[in-house]
Amino acid sequence: MKKACKGDRVRVHYRGTLVDGREFDNSWEREEPIEFVVGDGRMIAGFDGAVEGLAEGERKGFALSCKEAYGPRHDEMLFSIPRENFPQEPTPEIGQNLQMRFPDGQTVEARITSVGDATIVLDGNHPLAGEDLHFEVELVEIVQ
Repeated sequence: MKKACKGDRVRVHYRGTLVDGREFDNSWEREEPIEFVVGDGRMIAGFDGAVEGLAEGERKGFALSCKEAYGPRHDEMLFSIPRENFPQEPTPEIGQNLQMRFPDGQTVEARITSVGDATIVLDGNHPLAGEDLHFEVELVEIVQ
């Protein structure tokens, strides 16, 4: 039976949990596996590496340190913005996601973590940065 190799397009179901067991994603619940090319850099390296070598229908559980997943949290990715520089609509709320554009044209996804009278704090870290992750994966198909 063929096993997934670098360069293969695959379809994979997965469930991701934090160390404390809280689930952060589950493709089985969405009834739609993800599709990607093994080793093309689209997936986090530790996930990509775990899928490599699986045969269709094979399941595997594995853990990734934050370094293998989304990296550590960086305090320099917290941005305090004066409230008067923030759009009035929609009303800013904690947990709201938005895009920030820097003067050099780079865009960063950010999440509102604090809303005060004078400032709004945005967090540009990936929501799972700093977290060790656990996954269960099933290789559904090696796409021909």
